[in-house]
Amino acid sequence: VVARDETALGEAVDLVRGEGGEAEAFVCDVSKVEDIEATYRAVVDRFGKVGILVNNAGAHASGPFEALDEAAWKQDIDLKLLAAVRLCRLAFPDMKARNWGRIINVLNIFAKPPKARTAPTAVTRAATMAMTKALAGEGAAYNVLVNGLVVGIIESDQLMRAWKAGGSKGEFADFLAAAAKR
Repeated sequence: VVARDETALGEAVDLVRGEGGEAEAFVCDVSKVEDIEATYRAVVDRFGKVGILVNNAGAHASGPFEALDEAAWKQDIDLKLLAAVRLCRLAFPDMKARNWGRIINVLNIFAKPPKARTAPTAVTRAATMAMTKALAGEGAAYNVLVNGLVVGIIESDQLMRAWKAGGSKGEFADFLAAAAKR
């Protein structure tokens, strides 16, 4: 399990172990090249290989196009698109050499039909979808399956933060229902 938040990592590992599974935590900020490379090496040192890679980094960066500055775009591209590119560049060659591997890139529904005020999230997710399709074509002959998991609106901490940022108007359940209708 890889994430920036050591406390959240500990909770995730405890949860998996509590269910009888095995897990280890690796603290990593995937928006930083040096963190990705060091963490990938640490995982390979510990487990010998990466057989399944799930790219699931993200935050919902969006707003009116003209309000998004260069820093907002760069942060979103580094966190979502380039993190996945960098991790795939590390894992993909080893998977091909072993003739087996799985890469799952987690996207959201805005990767397909983007809506107004969903940039840069929609742009980086669409780019990751294109990368996923390109890698899937390259990996198929080597039994390396590359898939995109496109998720919709789900109850999450991210939606809870959005509800609170909007002034926590009404009940959270009503906020979720309205989001689901969109």
